[in-house]
Amino acid sequence: MQHRTITTAALAAVIALAVPTGAWASSPGGHHAPPTRTTVSYTASDAVIPNPSRGFDHTTETHFRADGTGYTPLDAATLRGYRAEGVTQIVRVFYMEAFVDQRRLSPAWLRLVQRDYDTARAAGVGVITRFAYVQGGAWPYTAPYGDADLPTVLAHIEQLTPTLRRNADVIPTLQEGFIGLWGEGYYTDHFASDPANPGVLTEADKEARRQVVQAELAALPSSRSIQVRTMQMKQDALRTTSGTAGALTPQQAHDGSAASRIGHHNDCFLASPDDFGTFLSDPLSLDQDYLAAESRYVPVGGETCAVNTPRSEYPSASAEMAKYHYSYLNLDYNKDVLASWGDAGMTDAAKKLGYRFTMTSSTVTSGKHASVSVSVRNDGWAAPYNPRPVQLVLTNGHRRVTVPVRADASSWQPGTTATVTASLARVPSGRWHVALALPAPERSIAADPDFAIQTANVGTWDARTGVNDLDQVVSVRR
Repeated sequence: MQHRTITTAALAAVIALAVPTGAWASSPGGHHAPPTRTTVSYTASDAVIPNPSRGFDHTTETHFRADGTGYTPLDAATLRGYRAEGVTQIVRVFYMEAFVDQRRLSPAWLRLVQRDYDTARAAGVGVITRFAYVQGGAWPYTAPYGDADLPTVLAHIEQLTPTLRRNADVIPTLQEGFIGLWGEGYYTDHFASDPANPGVLTEADKEARRQVVQAELAALPSSRSIQVRTMQMKQDALRTTSGTAGALTPQQAHDGSAASRIGHHNDCFLASPDDFGTFLSDPLSLDQDYLAAESRYVPVGGETCAVNTPRSEYPSASAEMAKYHYSYLNLDYNKDVLASWGDAGMTDAAKKLGYRFTMTSSTVTSGKHASVSVSVRNDGWAAPYNPRPVQLVLTNGHRRVTVPVRADASSWQPGTTATVTASLARVPSGRWHVALALPAPERSIAADPDFAIQTANVGTWDARTGVNDLDQVVSVRR
C-alpha cells in the first residue's frame, strides 16, 4: 500500500516570497491557486523480476557444417517459455564450420542468423552472441584445433557488420569468440605462435588478437560492448596493466572508448583459485582487483564450471557475484554447482544478478511550475551496462505525453539511490496521471514492454504499456 503526504501551505509560503502577486494561473473560480506537493512512498516487492539484459540465461548453440547441415533455428515457443520462467536472454553460439577455410560467408547462412534475431525480438528475448568455428572434443586437446586464421576472421567480421548493427537492439553484448576452441581464445592454431603451448603469446600473437577486438568494436554501434574471456585479454588489447591501476576508471565509463566497451565473461566461475586460468596475474589478487573495479561499468557474466567447495557454495558465490558485479549466469551449467545453492540461493541470485531497481518515493508539485521527482534504489549486483533512458509518461484520458528525464539508468550503481527530477514546463494544462518509464533506447523495441525495465515494487507495473505507475496525479496550470 502506498503512503501519501500532501504539503501545501508551507510550500506556498516559501514561493510567495519570490513570486509576484498574480503570477499563478487563476482557478476556475477566479482565485489564485497555490502549488501543492504530494509525496508517495512505495512498497518493495520480494518477487523475481524478469528484466532485460540481466538474470539467469539459457545457453544455446547452432552449427553450419560444410555440407550445409547442423543449423538449429531458434524456436519462438521455446523462447516464450523461457520468458515465462523469468529468463529474458540467451547466450547463442553460432558455430561456422563451413567457413573456416573460406572468407566469404554464404547469404543463406546470414539469412538464418537474421531469422534467429527476428525470432528472439518477437519473443522479447535478448541474444548474447558468440561466433566460433570449432568445439573441443575429448580432453586433452591437441593441435591442430581447427579455427580460422586472422585474415579469414577479419573478413567474416566485416561481412557480419550489417547483421550486428541491424540487430544490436537484441544483442546486449557480443562475446569476442572466433579464436580457438569454443571461441574462448585459448586452444588456437593461428593466434598462438606455438599451438601446443597456447598459454604463451608473443607480441605478434597479441597484435593479431588486438586486430580482432578492434574489428569487433568497429562492427558494433558505439552503444554496444564486447566481452573477452580473461582479464589479460583486455589488458593485452589495450596495452594496460593489471590491478586497479589498469582498470577502467569512473571518468572513462561510458565515454565510448575501447576500454569502456570491453567487458568479461568467466566460463569457469568458482572452479579453482584462478578459475581454471581466468585470473592469470601474479599474484591473482591483481586481476581480481582489476575486475572488481571495472565491472561496475562493463558487462560481466558467464557460467560455473566445477564443484569446488566451499568456494562454489552460495555464501561464497554470492559474495563474489556482488564483488564482480555479475549481470548474468548460465542456468544450464554447471548444474551440480547450482543445485548446491538450493532454492533459496537460486532465488536470491535470480533477484540480484544485474540491476534491481526499487522505487522508494516520488514527489509531484502541481501548479504553474509543475515538476515530478522519483527516487530509485538499486538492490542488484550491477548497473545496466547499456544505455537506458529515463522518462516520465503522463496520461490524461487518451492523451499521452512523454517527458525525457536528464538521466541514464546505467549510472545507477548497486547499493545507491538515485533521485531524478523533471520539469513539466512543456506539458499542456490539465490533470495528468504519472508513471516512470525505463524503455529500451532503440526505436525498434522502445514501445515493447518486454524490453522495458520493471521496478521491484508492489502494484506499480503496467505490463500492457511497460511503465511503472507512480500512483500520482499532477495538475499543470498555465
